[in-house]
Amino acid sequence: MRPIQMVDLKAQYQRLGNEIDARLQSAVRNAAYIKGPEVAELESAMGEGLSPLRASSSLVSAFPHLSGSVQALGVANGTDALQLAFMALDLPAGSEVITPAFSYAALAEVLFLLNLNPVFVEVDPHTFLMDVEAVRGAIGPQTRAIAPVHLYGQTADMSAVLSLAAEHNLYVVEDCAQALGSQYCSDELSGFAGTMGHIGCTSFFPSKNLGCMGDGGMVFTRDASLAARLRALANHGQEQKYQHRYIGLNSRLDTLQAAILLAKWPHLKDFGSRRAAAAQRYDEALSGHDALAVPARSPLSTHVYHQYTLTLQNPAHREPLRQKLAAAGIPSMVYYPTPLHRQEAYAVALSAGRGRTTDLHSTENLCQRVISLPICPELDTEQQSYICNQVKAALDSL
Repeated sequence: MRPIQMVDLKAQYQRLGNEIDARLQSAVRNAAYIKGPEVAELESAMGEGLSPLRASSSLVSAFPHLSGSVQALGVANGTDALQLAFMALDLPAGSEVITPAFSYAALAEVLFLLNLNPVFVEVDPHTFLMDVEAVRGAIGPQTRAIAPVHLYGQTADMSAVLSLAAEHNLYVVEDCAQALGSQYCSDELSGFAGTMGHIGCTSFFPSKNLGCMGDGGMVFTRDASLAARLRALANHGQEQKYQHRYIGLNSRLDTLQAAILLAKWPHLKDFGSRRAAAAQRYDEALSGHDALAVPARSPLSTHVYHQYTLTLQNPAHREPLRQKLAAAGIPSMVYYPTPLHRQEAYAVALSAGRGRTTDLHSTENLCQRVISLPICPELDTEQQSYICNQVKAALDSL
């Protein structure tokens, strides 16, 4: 049996290496290392591939951008994508942005850096997705945007989010770094994660479902004016060379990373299918165990399983379980052990009046109980059977 990894990038390269090498060799021969043709090709391919959308007339009336096609902009990393998104919206200092507390720090970090105030809200304890009713209760006079995080591989309830945003004249910025390729579908709206709000942001960190071999990210929007502003902001604020209209960043997707992503992009749907098959095998093996709960699926979203995350009934079991799995050669991870409002830097900012929190009981609870198992397209049935047997044996011994 091959050694088990959380994400087996070596095995993925062995499977796709010829395609990746061909793309890299072409880029090296061209020697256009900054904003080479591969970057524009990737932006075009992803914009076209993610554009399909169906929206009710009422949503299109409230959000005219929904009638447009997706424009994609390659940037240096996922955090830059988030920063550029909020720079493009140009919100007044002190504006509130509602976002989940059960998430990675990048989005909250960007808000604090831009003198915006996060309002941390609850997630559904079963799907791990932002609780829309919690968002409704958190909207205040300074609220200017909602920022859902499509956590672990499925998409938040975007129809409900957009309806709330329309009611209160708010922007919507999607963080789809863990759900690229996931599809949302309700009676009013269907589309790919990251393409339904005003701006969507993703990361190409190597372990993502679509990962490069270094850092990379992308911003999506259907709004032509926002697309132009984003492109200028990412290029030192220039719309024309040496004409700096905005104070911007130097954030661009590396040509060689774009070449790697072009080789992988046609496989994204297959990556999701392989991950979903692995998740189904996990479900079948583990769902009957009374010490844990397998992840719930949103009825409104496909799931691309960036993570396969269990919820343990007893939080005291998590560390012993991780130790037993590690001793058996099985890695595991905790996404996330500390909620954002309790991170030292953010707690200090919150205590100084920068942002606010709501009731976060489920978030606090999840941070003590979640554990993620290895999942990737290359995870084979032998490895997975071994993982499941070890999980059950370890829990039975506690």
